[in-house]
Amino acid sequence: MSSEGFTIGVLTLSDKGSRGEREDVSGVLVGEMVRSLGLVARYQIIPDDVETIVLTLCRWSDEVGLDLIITTGGTGLTPRDVTPQATARVLDYEIPGMAEAMRAASLKKTPHAMLSRALVGVRSNSLIVNLPGSPKAAKENLEVLMPALAHALAKLKGDPSDCAISEEPVKL
Repeated sequence: MSSEGFTIGVLTLSDKGSRGEREDVSGVLVGEMVRSLGLVARYQIIPDDVETIVLTLCRWSDEVGLDLIITTGGTGLTPRDVTPQATARVLDYEIPGMAEAMRAASLKKTPHAMLSRALVGVRSNSLIVNLPGSPKAAKENLEVLMPALAHALAKLKGDPSDCAISEEPVKL
């Protein structure tokens, strides 16, 4: 953990964005939203290519040692939406409750949320979160996770404190 908090990477997956043909609104928005958690140490736009995504996620996790990696884009059903496949290849384990929470909240706004294939999981000591590419959807999904992100990252870094919210002892 850095002296500013956690180290964060924002990775936008967009063929057009990587060629400079589209402005990256989602990635910039996500970066602004997570600044309260720490330092956005990496920001990059790459094409929707499984091998490129895998290499970047592995580098950011294993070599750079980022605490949190957030991807935006590529979670839908088009042939170029490959972010979940690439993410699944690098994860040590998934955190399905976080992905389920995003979909559940999104379903209250649109039935299309059930088409999201976004994953959340851990590689080494990095939490990896897939968000949609739409700025509105990325913002709404990240808002669902924000209340739990600092706690999740602290636990991933070895925080030994109890997870219970209540300070009252449980009586049986």
